[in-house]
Amino acid sequence: MDELIRRQRAFAAARDWEQFHTPKNLAMALAGEAGELLAEFQWLTPEESVTVMDDPDAGHRVRSEAADVFLYLTRLADVLGIDLVQAANDKLDEGERRYDAATYRGSARKAPPLS
Repeated sequence: MDELIRRQRAFAAARDWEQFHTPKNLAMALAGEAGELLAEFQWLTPEESVTVMDDPDAGHRVRSEAADVFLYLTRLADVLGIDLVQAANDKLDEGERRYDAATYRGSARKAPPLS
């Protein structure tokens, strides 16, 4: 992850793009790319969505859009000083507290907010 972040910083610096990589712009770009990823699934059935990577063309598009989402997210986190791995682990810890396996196994219901 650290190497990817260093590569992104160098990529942006070589093109003098840091000036455009504000949190607002990166968040907007991330949302746009997430929309492009979503569009790849828009008219698929649930069954087709599970096997989308079996189609070489569709799989390539999904992989490319997923990479765009990941890259914008990691760049945004870097600009804001967020350690994404730590933040993800913290979020999983919170999920484990909110959704104990015995109560929520097989259920899609939301847990009440932590107090």
